[in-house]
Amino acid sequence: MSWDSHSKAHSHKGLTIIEKSDATPKENHKLALVLAGGAISGGAFKVGGLKALNDYLINKKVTDFDIYVGLSAGAFLSAPLAGGISPEEMLASLDGKSKQFSQLSPFSLYKPNFSEFIKRPMEYVYGHLTYIPGILYDLFSAYPNLKKQFWSNLKDLLRHPDYSTYEQLMTPLLRVMYSTRTVLQIGEILPSGFFDNEPLEKYLAGNMKRNRMANNFKVLKKMTGKSLYISAMNLDTSERVIFGPDEKNDVTISQAIQASSAIPGFYKPARIKGVDYIDGGVRKTANIDIAFDKGADLTICYNPFRPFHNEVVIEYLREENKYITKSKRIADWGLGMVFNQVFRTLFHSRLMNAIQMYREDPSFKKDLILIEPKEDDNDFFVLNPLFFWTRAKAASQGFHSVSQSIDANFDRLSLLLKKYGLQITRDIVTRDQEKMERSRYDDHVVMDVLENPPPRRHLKVVTANK
Repeated sequence: MSWDSHSKAHSHKGLTIIEKSDATPKENHKLALVLAGGAISGGAFKVGGLKALNDYLINKKVTDFDIYVGLSAGAFLSAPLAGGISPEEMLASLDGKSKQFSQLSPFSLYKPNFSEFIKRPMEYVYGHLTYIPGILYDLFSAYPNLKKQFWSNLKDLLRHPDYSTYEQLMTPLLRVMYSTRTVLQIGEILPSGFFDNEPLEKYLAGNMKRNRMANNFKVLKKMTGKSLYISAMNLDTSERVIFGPDEKNDVTISQAIQASSAIPGFYKPARIKGVDYIDGGVRKTANIDIAFDKGADLTICYNPFRPFHNEVVIEYLREENKYITKSKRIADWGLGMVFNQVFRTLFHSRLMNAIQMYREDPSFKKDLILIEPKEDDNDFFVLNPLFFWTRAKAASQGFHSVSQSIDANFDRLSLLLKKYGLQITRDIVTRDQEKMERSRYDDHVVMDVLENPPPRRHLKVVTANK
């Protein structure tokens, strides 16, 4: 942590603040909301967190930002937000209660990749059955052109039987045999992904049309004044691809989201206009740089995917000569949790490197707020990020996670946001939490509370130190 007269860095459990701008009120400023990935339950966790952030904000809501950047699950949320769909409405759609967005069903997320499961084994068998006949056909077809050279090389081999003359004989034949045909590898029998996320694109496109939301980056910018950016990775070149009004915009917004959310292995690559795309999180964890490059002065980044700090107390039993622990190690949960921790660590370390770069860059004069789960949030860690049916629990945890982080840093945040004309209050969140506590966190009551939009008026503004 470092402090000086012109820049401040502050980090607390679940919240990191980098304040590099001066203390004067900002005019004609731009606000950006960056939503990182987090797979399926991470997306629900994030909607719950966005609900909490929305409850804190008074004079501007999360649908009122200037720039939206999303990848993977974050892309799935950023587009509706840019189109004016609130977090409460998105939460209601999980239960089928939304009047704007239809219910997202498991069938939209878990459509088996039937075509490749059937097609690839058939192609593998067919390729092997036709390989030898095909090679014989190629040799027969090329024989008139090879005849003279073949017999000459064969005579040389019989006169001087060594490797050089053997290679001289075989090279023209092998060139014909392998120029157009290859042996299919055993790995090619496997599909490129277990599921197909095309229904997700159709779900989004249908709901955007129903709500008269623009499904075109340029049109969205023209209609709302908001800029939406979505990132994915080109599988064949490994390059980051940015979709947006002034970036690549020859695909629809729903297609860009399909590209960005194609989790490798889980979903097959999204082939759009002949290009194979996979999850944008493979290249970048959050894409904070896009927000600042596009002119954001204050960026709020929400990243639900961070490693878990598992406090393990180890004791040594001298009598038995072994080490034991009463707590549960991550490895005790099995291979899935090991990979869960590994990928969380890889993604989070990249994000922390980017945060450190902004912290140390003397030319960076803007402000950044990073919201994450607490590192010791065991409940969220054990949620499988690919399970749809844990969405309600994840949304509730996201709400409490962000509420706790903001409440613990309320004064600090209030001063920073005040520079941008933003006011925050504890009133609504406190009221929501009391309702949930009185119900002993009954699932139906919790979801009713989360789906209830906050009022925009008659709120008590609480400033720092009050």
